[in-house]
Amino acid sequence: MRYELYYWPEIQGRGEFVRLALEEAGADYVDIARTRKSGMDAMMKLMQGKRVATPPFAPPFLKSGKLIVGQTANILLYLGGRHGLAPGNEAGRLWVHQLQLTIADLVVEVHDTHHPVASGLYYEDQKKEAKRRAEDFRKSRAPKFLGYFERVLAASSGPYLAGRRVSYADLSLFQVVEGLRYAFPKAMRRLERKVPEVVALHDRVMVRPRIAAYLNSERRIPFNDMGIFRHYRELDR
Repeated sequence: MRYELYYWPEIQGRGEFVRLALEEAGADYVDIARTRKSGMDAMMKLMQGKRVATPPFAPPFLKSGKLIVGQTANILLYLGGRHGLAPGNEAGRLWVHQLQLTIADLVVEVHDTHHPVASGLYYEDQKKEAKRRAEDFRKSRAPKFLGYFERVLAASSGPYLAGRRVSYADLSLFQVVEGLRYAFPKAMRRLERKVPEVVALHDRVMVRPRIAAYLNSERRIPFNDMGIFRHYRELDR
């Protein structure tokens, strides 16, 4: 069965966390808005809820047969169980889901470094507030989140967050490190010295055969100034 992924075609954004899981799983999927001329229309129609029992609030969402699954962490919970990207027991599945929700919290804080007042305003309309928010993120929030994952990895029974096998949470943490390196290269050079386990996990995920192939393909959208991870020199000290 071919999955249908619905997300904005120009950015990595939250859809990238789903793409990484699909790629690692070797799943058959189509990125609808990127590969079909009518993809955006189809995405908006599903979001409007016409003839859809469970309409998604916003992308990303995944269509699997007649099932439509929305929200990044929820999609990954679904894919994790189907493709071996989560532990087989309930406690393990909940643990990986918990880690993913923590990553989701971090992603929101990253977004708010450049849009601290309102998502509907341009960055240029909130630069003063963004500088204050980014400073707190660099000095306090990023170290707190990455420090947490550093402790989880140090206590793990294997090379990954949940033990010996890679999970979708590992793929997502890889994406966070990639994104933070793009958005805050100066700050990350300092911070990475304090989280060697997180850096090692990033490097471990990056060379997994399917992930490496994806990263070197045209399917991987480059970081840009429209996504969650954006680089503004004045925000990186």
